[in-house]
Amino acid sequence: MRSSQVTIKDIARELGISPSTVSRALKDHPDISPETKKAVNKLAQELNYRPNSIALSLRQRKTNTIGVIIPEIVHFFFSTVISGIEDIAYDAGYSVIISQSNESYEREVMDTQALFNNRVDGILMSVSKETRDYKHIETVHKSGVPIVFFDRKCDAFESSTVMVDDFDGGYQATDHLIKQGYTNIAHLAGPSNLEITRQRKMGYKKALEDHGLRFSENMIIQDEISTDENHTRKLVVDFLQKANPKPDAIFANNDITALGAILGIKEVGMRVPDDIGVVGFSNWQFTSMTEPTISTISQPGFEMGQEAARLLIREIEAKEDEVLEPIHKTFKTELVIRGSSVPSKKLSQAPQG
Repeated sequence: MRSSQVTIKDIARELGISPSTVSRALKDHPDISPETKKAVNKLAQELNYRPNSIALSLRQRKTNTIGVIIPEIVHFFFSTVISGIEDIAYDAGYSVIISQSNESYEREVMDTQALFNNRVDGILMSVSKETRDYKHIETVHKSGVPIVFFDRKCDAFESSTVMVDDFDGGYQATDHLIKQGYTNIAHLAGPSNLEITRQRKMGYKKALEDHGLRFSENMIIQDEISTDENHTRKLVVDFLQKANPKPDAIFANNDITALGAILGIKEVGMRVPDDIGVVGFSNWQFTSMTEPTISTISQPGFEMGQEAARLLIREIEAKEDEVLEPIHKTFKTELVIRGSSVPSKKLSQAPQG
């Protein structure tokens, strides 16, 4: 008996009473005598009895568990989002199950189904860069499981979302480069199916337009992988060897591609920031440790995670007859200026303290 999980039936058998009596005693039911309650609880403690959480959740129709699907746990931005989610979820009495798709559509489908099969009360999700078919998400949503998207969303159905203003982030990065004297700015664009990629590119284009600079598709370096600095390095080396005229700055879709760009620029014998300025996006921790340090756009990941968790719990705990309208929350980004985007001549012109 004691080699496997102890059940109510095991306690009942040892005490010579019915399983229903054990169950009521453990719940402190008034119909059960104090002596029986004491005996049941004493034996339950000795045998290390734990309630069957699956059976309990089936009766209660609630597991107090939230599922989270992210593209990559190693991504600094997503790790801060997770911290924000857990901060709110645990305080509200929910546990969190985290799955990572590794930027794979097939893995995302499996993770979604696994969370659904484990009867999570709701799902927080950021779709993979490969995801173009959303049927697996629609199926779960139609079953009544609330879903809230953060950073990367699905437009197949109406749902609450928590995003950053990627357009403004792209604008800030490009505007900063122009104000440093760069005029021929290339853009390292991310996976083409993602809305965040499109928004950052649109912000880049608008900043060029506002400063009277011409946009050219020839200045777009499309990086569909966008998570491998060596892959990006090769793209940038190839681009710089062929470009005429060469860019004098690069706005990168994220910090990994910004690092790859810097490696590529150095490989062709050019200098950052004096020959080519670089700005990334996300403010990963390593950006303050590279040579040069990398200017970037900071995202409030922790606050986004908190807000996403709040919105999901709001939907989970809504009354059955309560109709909730989706809420769309957008957070502002912040420009972080470091060494990769301020040329030496600018530094020498800066007023001395």
